[in-house]
Amino acid sequence: AMRAVQIDEFGGPEVLQVVDVPKPEPGDGEVLIEVSHAGMNFADTHQRENTYLARYEVPMVLGGEVAGTTSDGRRVIALVPSGGYAEYAVAHEAAVYEIPDGLSDGEALALLIQGLTAWHLYRTSARLSAGESVVVISGAGGVGSLAVQLAKPFGAGRVIATASTPEKRALALSLGADVAVDPAVDDLTAALREANDGSQVDVVLEMAGGSVFAGAFEALAPFGRLVAYGIASREQNTVETGRLMRKSRAVVGFWLMHCLGRRDMMEEPLADLFDRTVRG
Repeated sequence: AMRAVQIDEFGGPEVLQVVDVPKPEPGDGEVLIEVSHAGMNFADTHQRENTYLARYEVPMVLGGEVAGTTSDGRRVIALVPSGGYAEYAVAHEAAVYEIPDGLSDGEALALLIQGLTAWHLYRTSARLSAGESVVVISGAGGVGSLAVQLAKPFGAGRVIATASTPEKRALALSLGADVAVDPAVDDLTAALREANDGSQVDVVLEMAGGSVFAGAFEALAPFGRLVAYGIASREQNTVETGRLMRKSRAVVGFWLMHCLGRRDMMEEPLADLFDRTVRG
């Protein structure tokens, strides 16, 4: 047996329980990992409520990413279908990535779901061009804090972050944002334009939904792109085609799950993120 954090019914934080469950057995093409770190992501809160993009059945052990050691002694990070909040987890060999020297387990794990998401938001979805202005919604969050750090190295011009408290805004500024804005202002569209020296913005990385999505969308310049990769508010948005055409704006969705099984969309970006982190 092993210790794990399990939910037996869907609901809020109180449904999490530490339990003894059978140690998983790897099948063909699978790897057993002794878990040193389990990634905790905002998506886990959706899974706990069964409001995520995919649907789940209980009882289940949460956790979609782990770092640890394989039975043959390799230090690895891995994406797992579930079961990461446990002493042992099983991953498919194709979803296992070795941790390079110079990176701790925790550092490498922070670059798996959140780092790859930030990387693909710029490169794959927004197609960021040199000098373009970028807004990172929730710039002190898991993906957001990495996206703020990647913006200038990826060629961004002015970088604007939103964050809900003075402490979070200070963090976003320390990570490389030029301006940090409170997303709860009365007119977010005007605040973002003011933060961009009065101009409309080129790229928005958006994970809140609701009024934040609406305000950020209105701040887009012609040919601007808003990339939606989360709905933290649980408030979905509807976009009218006429409003897209009127300003030649784009709304793009991103979910990391569509990169799975495509090693080129995983290995090369991870190698880039690892290299940047090792270099500081």
